[in-house]
Amino acid sequence: MLLACAGISSALIAAADAQSFPDLESALHDHPSLQAMAWQAEANRERANAATALPDPVISAGINNFPIFDPSFSDFLPTSKSVGIQQKFPSLAGRNARAGEALARASEIREMRAQRYAALRGDLIALLHEKQRTRIQRDLAEERTEKYDALTRVAERELDAGRPALFRLAEIEGERAELDRTLVELNGQAEQIDARLVELLGTVPDTPPPPVMPIDWSGDAMAFHAVRVADAGIAVRDRGIDDAKAGWKPEWGVQLTYQQRESGANYTGDDWVSGMVSVTVPFWASKNQAPRLRAAKAERAAARANFSAAARTAAAQYSTYRSMRLTAEQSAAVLSRKIVAIEDEITSRTTIYESGVGDYAPIIDGELAILKLRSEMAGEQARIATATARMNALLVTQ
Repeated sequence: MLLACAGISSALIAAADAQSFPDLESALHDHPSLQAMAWQAEANRERANAATALPDPVISAGINNFPIFDPSFSDFLPTSKSVGIQQKFPSLAGRNARAGEALARASEIREMRAQRYAALRGDLIALLHEKQRTRIQRDLAEERTEKYDALTRVAERELDAGRPALFRLAEIEGERAELDRTLVELNGQAEQIDARLVELLGTVPDTPPPPVMPIDWSGDAMAFHAVRVADAGIAVRDRGIDDAKAGWKPEWGVQLTYQQRESGANYTGDDWVSGMVSVTVPFWASKNQAPRLRAAKAERAAARANFSAAARTAAAQYSTYRSMRLTAEQSAAVLSRKIVAIEDEITSRTTIYESGVGDYAPIIDGELAILKLRSEMAGEQARIATATARMNALLVTQ
């Protein structure tokens, strides 16, 4: 069984390794939250179909005016057996309004699903870049460990030669301890990233992160997913107002009863047919329909306020992520210049060392500084990608 489980795990890992980013995007559509929204939209479409249907007819059967103490169907003229059918016709305007409201809710859920997918896709891109960042930083940390080993050997040789290097050895040990703590944190971050990838995809892919380019906002509020969801919410409330207004429309009803009579000694037992048409009158409109209409209008006003709030929030979020991206780009540029400067310094010190002057420790210190800066650079690159992915996720791109 253990071998079988190991085989299954290996197959899953191999499948995850083989996935391209488009494969991951396709797998993302199977996320439970997206499937739930798809089913909710389908449920509302079915409700729209049901809303326009007529209610079931009512069929009745019975006896009328039957004497209790002298049971007979032929002694009294009004005694009869009856069968009837009744059909109600709710307001067509109301039925259409309820169907329209259900379809509007389906459209709202569709926009919510698109927003959710964009957010999940942004999370996926960010996680893949974060996964790459932790891998790069761990590799650089391992290289720094090797450099510290070399620096320790140099310091020990200096100490053996009688030069003061004891304090430097203590510094090296302190820096190595800090590096060990960094490795522990990176391992923990990698595990957290893998857990979030499992939540998104069900597996931990080894797919390279895709390049992500910023999408410029046109300035139109409807370009944001959140605003489209809010706009769809207004459409739902509009249909709710139509439904409330339909409350003043009459609802009709038709009833037909067939009465079968027996002939008696003093009368002929002709059968009877009774028909009836009913219609509702909004007599209590001030207590019923009017408050419902005011409530529907208040809900629409709230939906419009939510639209404005969503537009402001989305624009603010876009600006925030854009600022984060620009800040990370500027930080990366500063780090790049520092790396170039230290590389030039290392080249200069190497020339001096090879001429027989000075020692090798400053060169290793420079290499350690470059490795640390490259680790910081990896962090800034991941922040650039994360901010860009989340910024793009706010916008409608399809």
